[in-house]
Amino acid sequence: MTLWVFGYGSLLWNPGFTPVETAHARLDGYARSFCMRSIHHRGTEENPGLVLALDAHPDGTCDGLAMQMPEAQYDATMAYLRERELVSSAYIERVLPIRFADGREELAVTYVIDADHVQYCGSIGLEEQAQIIAQSVGGRGPNSEYLFNTASHLAELGIPDAELDWLCERVRQLIA
Repeated sequence: MTLWVFGYGSLLWNPGFTPVETAHARLDGYARSFCMRSIHHRGTEENPGLVLALDAHPDGTCDGLAMQMPEAQYDATMAYLRERELVSSAYIERVLPIRFADGREELAVTYVIDADHVQYCGSIGLEEQAQIIAQSVGGRGPNSEYLFNTASHLAELGIPDAELDWLCERVRQLIA
């Protein structure tokens, strides 16, 4: 069985494992957005940052990167991903269908936001997101670094994201 992980945020530039294969893929029914307060990696409980999550939207789509896990390292890779992604239970691990550019479909381990979790913040506007991202720092560094790395890697992959582009420009203004 081929085992895939769908990356749409920090997994794009820091998967934590070496994929056997990577390919552009699309996940339907979800949209990438800064809808999760980060209290560990890019903020603190006292001063939460924001990280990307997949928010359920019936007409939404999210383009990202499918990464095939090495079969011999499946258990270790899944243990690592669960420790990293499920640290506060704000994400839910799902196995969802993804579609590749060539039309084939596979199932992929995907981390989506739990809209009932206290860290969910799907209604924050872009300006407020920029203000939070510009000043938050967590265990893995500045929130702005997370934004810039993700936007940069999406651009390298040829995946446009107008909201992330706007946020990058605004956050650069705020931290200048």
